[in-house]
Amino acid sequence: MPRALLIVLDSVGCGAAPDAAAYGDEGADTLGHLLERCPGLMLPALGSLGLGNVLGRAPAASVRGCWGRMRERSAGKDSTTGHWELAGVILEEPFGLFERFPADLVHSIEEEGRVCFLGNCAASGTEIIRALGEEHLRTGRPILYTSADSVLQIAAHETVFPVERLDALCRVARRHADRYRIGRVIARPFVGEPGSFTRTAARHDFSLSPPRTVLDALREAGFPVRGVGKIGDLFAGQGLTDSHPTASNEEGMRRIEALWPETESGLLLANLVDFDTVYGHRRDIKGYARALAEFDGWLGAFLPSVREEDLLIVTADHGNDPTFRGTDHTREEVPLLVRYRAAIGPLGLRETFADVAATLSCYFRLEPAWPVGTPFLNF
Repeated sequence: MPRALLIVLDSVGCGAAPDAAAYGDEGADTLGHLLERCPGLMLPALGSLGLGNVLGRAPAASVRGCWGRMRERSAGKDSTTGHWELAGVILEEPFGLFERFPADLVHSIEEEGRVCFLGNCAASGTEIIRALGEEHLRTGRPILYTSADSVLQIAAHETVFPVERLDALCRVARRHADRYRIGRVIARPFVGEPGSFTRTAARHDFSLSPPRTVLDALREAGFPVRGVGKIGDLFAGQGLTDSHPTASNEEGMRRIEALWPETESGLLLANLVDFDTVYGHRRDIKGYARALAEFDGWLGAFLPSVREEDLLIVTADHGNDPTFRGTDHTREEVPLLVRYRAAIGPLGLRETFADVAATLSCYFRLEPAWPVGTPFLNF
């Protein structure tokens, strides 16, 4: 019974893409700069799958896996675009980007949601709650903002605007945001007092519904497709048989451990988001390095549970170089680390993330084969 595990390390890029300059990201290199700034960072489990080869550094003494790099063909550098392309959808038209949201969109959400927003600007999430959080507490008005990605974010304090009400408002916003091709509407609850506000783990993403993906094809063929972390949000639940949201990398790794033995066949697709949200956006170099080391330690202990005939893929969806200027994602290539039977060797530079979807299609012997991308292994 074919069984595959795809782990997406959110934002763990491996060097600027050829078109990075068009995004203002020339010179970004999440993994490369982390290893330079944190020379004591050791990643032996990832190294055993070929990470050193990917980065042009000394390979591990014994590599048991296949390695390569992938470039994104879709326009954008956000999680939705990256995950959809991994699942076989290359966006010909980018998601909508805004510095301020159009007045008619804002009015439509306010009218149906019975609110009046603060903000409506591009800002870092931690900065905008610092700037507007006190006024929000005084007035009860939720905070509307965006970033360099195609996101409409609404922040509110849990004591004056409960999470359930915030989620309901974001569902309203999602309906109205569709016509502007906004990739995600994100609920951003926070707690605390002025001067010490903190965002909570009750974040909820409401994505634009994707076109048909390889996840749909797998499910239609009778294979379970199980999502861990924000996978359910990124795909709006489409193509999944069950979804398991998590609040942290640690919880995500525990959930993989629990679900893997009971997944007799099918795909387990997991996103580990802390690299991005907790460390990348906050430009926390030491925290990012520590999180990578923690994942690597977990992976080393987990690898013995991966059978010879299982397919394991570890990759990423974009970059978020914590040494780079600003607080936004970075347009980067991503590592591709694969373990299957005795296959060892280079997979080269893949021209699209959709090669992952094509490989899953081949591994699960889908008929017809997924039409986008090129398999990087023969099964």
